[in-house]
Amino acid sequence: MLKTSLFLISMIDKIKEQEKIALLLDPPEDQRATWNRQILEHTTEFLNSLDDANAYYQNEDKGAGILNYDIGDESSSLPELLNGVKSHIEEDGINPASGGHMGYIPGGGLYPSALGDYLAAISNKYAGIFFPAPGAVRLENMLLRWMSKLMGFPENATGNLTSGGSISNLIAVVTAREAKGIKAADFHRLVIYLSDQAHHSLQKALRIAGLGEAQLRYIPLDDQLRMDVQELKSAIEKDQESDLIPFIINASMGTTNTGTIDPISEIATVAANCNIWYHVDAAYGGFFKLLPELEKEFEGIDQTDSITLDPHKCLFLPFGTGAVLIKNKKALYQAHQYTADYLQDLVEVEEEVNPADVSPELTKHFRGLRLWLPLKLFGLNPFKAALREKLLLANYFYQEIQKIPGFKVGPKPDLSVAIFRFVPESGDANAFNEKLIKAIQDDGRVFLSSTTLDGIFWIRVAVVIFRTHLKHLDLLLEIIKSEAGTLLNSKD
Repeated sequence: MLKTSLFLISMIDKIKEQEKIALLLDPPEDQRATWNRQILEHTTEFLNSLDDANAYYQNEDKGAGILNYDIGDESSSLPELLNGVKSHIEEDGINPASGGHMGYIPGGGLYPSALGDYLAAISNKYAGIFFPAPGAVRLENMLLRWMSKLMGFPENATGNLTSGGSISNLIAVVTAREAKGIKAADFHRLVIYLSDQAHHSLQKALRIAGLGEAQLRYIPLDDQLRMDVQELKSAIEKDQESDLIPFIINASMGTTNTGTIDPISEIATVAANCNIWYHVDAAYGGFFKLLPELEKEFEGIDQTDSITLDPHKCLFLPFGTGAVLIKNKKALYQAHQYTADYLQDLVEVEEEVNPADVSPELTKHFRGLRLWLPLKLFGLNPFKAALREKLLLANYFYQEIQKIPGFKVGPKPDLSVAIFRFVPESGDANAFNEKLIKAIQDDGRVFLSSTTLDGIFWIRVAVVIFRTHLKHLDLLLEIIKSEAGTLLNSKD
């Protein structure tokens, strides 16, 4: 008995010894207050200096300095770590918070979204299943119902808040496979219809979903870079005659390359007549539906089977905020719902969907707060105004760049992406524009990206960041004119 008591006392001493060290993970109020102040000072300085900061930084070590902050047993001070973040992360590469970031399809970064993430991380609510966090799940489902209503989907449609368009497209593809009752023996007969402007995440999703043997049918574009509906009809008819299985039509509500909107309504008719799953990738352009003046462009969106949306694009949220909407709830469950013995305590609520039942994720971040908080704090009107401003700015640039001799443009912007290029009187135009985009990036005050269409090198202007305003477009035009002039006068 004495031996047992001594053993227990020894164990308790060891527990308390480790507890004393482990309690460092739960800092007291004064430590939290100090860290809060230091973080707030750092972020305030970052935000206040954005007007003078570059949109693109090119450092020789390309962020390698952060490797000096590798993990070890000893602690570090927060100011030291924040200096590392500033030098080797914030001031290296693209500055995605800058109004001068007009490359690719930029993300946003609304301040209240950061506060929402802070709340979500502090409470650490698990938003994957209703039972442990009823309010969190209801909030996320409420947001999905709002998006469904915006797109004209029925009340019984459902979906998921995802990390972005790639996972959204994957969920849609797998759900389509279940909805159509596709068996492995027929994978090689499946045909997916898309244009060469479709986002590459769709092809990636098909491969991950085990449909790598499926045939991709790239439908030609019309002179406005939109999917040609007659060519689509012809392709489907030929495949049906060849005993193939027309499976998915993917249309784009704003392509990444040019921002072009495919003829959504006409394609919907084709899909319905041929009983083909119709998916619209609206990751970029979907939330422009908030603007009444674009209502015609969205005709037919309610007739689709699934839609990908990215609030981290045109709702200006931080990266890692996507969504997918699915009409066929049963197929969505068939594709993703599983259970386990350790989940036997769960209480199901019929009117609420468990996010984990409609997604590859079981453990998931409570993303809903980063979306809900800014929408509620601001209301929809500022979002609508910002989207309308981006449309106007893209069209402003489209008009103004044509006033500079030598510059040519692509199709008039459907949304807020414009493409342009300089055509010199002699020499290789593609090579000239490659030098021009590099010169613009080297300047650093704005960041643009490029693309190649039918062998022609184009420079892209993507006006998406909520901090991008008229002054940034005027600065961009000034830089373009200056750098093009410098290249024309150079002897290289």
